[in-house]
Amino acid sequence: MKKVSIIIPSLNEEKLIERLLSQFTRKIRSENNLEIIVSDGGSIDLTIQIAKKYADRVILKKDNFQQNISQGRNEGAKNSLGDVLIFLNADTCVSDIEKFFALIKEVFKEDSVAAVTGPIEVFIDERIMSDRVFHFMFNNYVALLNRFVMGMGRGECHIIRRDKFFESGGYDETLAAGEDFDLYKRLRKLGKIIYRKDMLIYESPRRYRKFGYSKVFWDWTKNSLSVLLFKRSVSKKWEAVR
Repeated sequence: MKKVSIIIPSLNEEKLIERLLSQFTRKIRSENNLEIIVSDGGSIDLTIQIAKKYADRVILKKDNFQQNISQGRNEGAKNSLGDVLIFLNADTCVSDIEKFFALIKEVFKEDSVAAVTGPIEVFIDERIMSDRVFHFMFNNYVALLNRFVMGMGRGECHIIRRDKFFESGGYDETLAAGEDFDLYKRLRKLGKIIYRKDMLIYESPRRYRKFGYSKVFWDWTKNSLSVLLFKRSVSKKWEAVR
């Protein structure tokens, strides 16, 4: 397989980032030609120390400004070598790591594929009924959008061919929210977006527990519509939940 870059933006993620990083064992890295890049936005906890135990490169924010997640991801991409770029949020983990990379190898055999996306669910050990209901509906919504309307990929996991990422311009750093939707909408114009329902990613439920699904869904919806219609997000800042 061609080289793959795992790019993880981070900010004060000491509680969860090791759960993700520890999945990329020496065996998995060797078999899949991986490099691990953590792009940190100014953590003041133990995130950087944990990242240095696992990552090939830890990129530190140099200037005295509040970096958004788009800037962190773009910095990671600029410092990467991979032919395929996999952006994973620090509060996620892969459901089946060997299957995950086998599917990526399979999908990117087709040159017309620009990017891949798949379903997101809450960590099994923290899942409750509202998590099951919401994610069942939203995952199917994302699948339908990709099949019939436009490119769509939740920011928890973006898998993108390198040349298409840079051709698209990468993440729009002016957007505080909706940057994931915006990027996949642009990538759809450059090639196929493949939705693989068997490429499952787990995420922390911390945002849903703090704000509730109604508010989270409304925030996603209003920002996505604003990005689609006016090329700007409604939210000026995306509140971190730790």
